[in-house]
Amino acid sequence: MHKKRKSEDGSFNIWRSYSDMMCGVLLLFVLIMCVTLFQAQKSYDESIKEQQEKNEMQANYIAEITAQQNTLDDQDAKLKTQDEKLSALAQQLAEQAQKLKEQEAALAQQQVDLDEKTQLISTQQAKIDNIIGVKAEVVESLQQEFAKNNLNVNIDSQTGALTLDASVLFAYDDAELTEEGKTALRSVLPIYCKVLLEDSYKSYLAEIIIDGYTDTDGDYAYNLELSQRRSLAVAQYLLEIQGEFLTSDQTIDLQDYLTVNGHSMANPILDADGNVDKDASRRVEVKFRLKDDEMIDELSNIMTTDQASSDNAQE
Repeated sequence: MHKKRKSEDGSFNIWRSYSDMMCGVLLLFVLIMCVTLFQAQKSYDESIKEQQEKNEMQANYIAEITAQQNTLDDQDAKLKTQDEKLSALAQQLAEQAQKLKEQEAALAQQQVDLDEKTQLISTQQAKIDNIIGVKAEVVESLQQEFAKNNLNVNIDSQTGALTLDASVLFAYDDAELTEEGKTALRSVLPIYCKVLLEDSYKSYLAEIIIDGYTDTDGDYAYNLELSQRRSLAVAQYLLEIQGEFLTSDQTIDLQDYLTVNGHSMANPILDADGNVDKDASRRVEVKFRLKDDEMIDELSNIMTTDQASSDNAQE
């Protein structure tokens, strides 16, 4: 009996040792599993964290790319605006270049015109100087001849116009020459006409003009008729006495040159205060015109036009 119990105790110990071993193995397995799960969880957490970091980096990168794209879009818009401005500026420059070209062409034409006018002026200048000189000589000759004959006459030193007082020639409101008027005309008209009809001046002479004027009183039409009748009376008297001091050829020339005009109350004479001097306004003027006086007037108009064009160009 005693021996059999011993055998049972040994078998029990074997199984207990086996059981302990299995428990140890199971514990070890559990520990390994725990370690493995821990490592897996740690790896998973690290992977999640890394993925989050990558996502965040990707989001930042996308935001940066988007910002850069927006910047590029803004720059493109600015470049487009600048291109439009440059295109508009190029168009303006082209238009200005065209205008400048047209202005240059206009200036070239103006220069051609100016050269032509300058040439014309140069060509006429000698003639004008000659005409001015001739006119001055005629006026001087008239003054000298009147001085030789001790006649104190009212003769314009610039134009050579001889002014005769109507009160000496005519009665008031009348066109018939008085004896006193005939005497005055007989003393001055021969001298005036003889000087103008001299061979040295006759080739330049265009007209011998007799102009009649009234004062500003009364009706214009009536005064026009009166001034015409008075100037005509002087001309008729001149033709009556011309044979006394002119040759036959000069007589024919005088008839060709003589012109008679009536101006009514036009061009009245003013006194020092600017008021109409009625006595002085009632007058007859004997004057002359040279052939090239028109040329002088034309040159004056050319110079006036050129001056106006120059002033407009400077503006």
